[in-house]
Amino acid sequence: SVLAGVCLAATLAMFATGLSDLRQMLATKSVENIQFLPFLTTDANNVGWLGYGCLKGDGTLITVNAIGAALQTLYILVYLYYSPAKRSVLLQILLLLAVVVTGCGYFALLVDTGTRLARLGLFCSVFTITMYLSPLADLAKVVRSKSTRCLSFPLTVTTFVASSSWTLYGLQLHDPYITVPNVPGIVTSLVRFWLFQWYRPGQDKSY
Repeated sequence: SVLAGVCLAATLAMFATGLSDLRQMLATKSVENIQFLPFLTTDANNVGWLGYGCLKGDGTLITVNAIGAALQTLYILVYLYYSPAKRSVLLQILLLLAVVVTGCGYFALLVDTGTRLARLGLFCSVFTITMYLSPLADLAKVVRSKSTRCLSFPLTVTTFVASSSWTLYGLQLHDPYITVPNVPGIVTSLVRFWLFQWYRPGQDKSY
């Protein structure tokens, strides 16, 4: 459907905003001023939703999250290559792999087929909501500094469009596990738009 195409395009555009970080790492051959945790958590989120899409037999979920997981894995590997603290980064990657393997084992072996989809959907929903709410610290920083310099406007736009389209997609499928976790994405994006309007670039002050 058209809505599925919008979900696919908007989400891939949101993932593609990480390409600027990739270009910076390749150009400077360093990871200075680039955060590693968002790559890791987004990759875990993609893997979880990929599993949910496979259980549900939803081609849109499978396509989006397979591409998203591949992109995030690429970002992680490049970050690891250029990071001076390789041991710390590698430990975080191994921890993520351990969590993913443990999760796969739990849902495959300990959860019966009838409730597997619902439990995985609940887990993915909670994880996605946590990810959408995690940048609230940045929003508080914007208010304190009266500057939106730490926010990405393209990422805000793509997050708003992606969250809105996935919310509608979930409503169309009557799937609360897709609908509910995307509502916080809409809310936080609207708050960011308000901050961009209130603290215009000309009012920016250095931190």
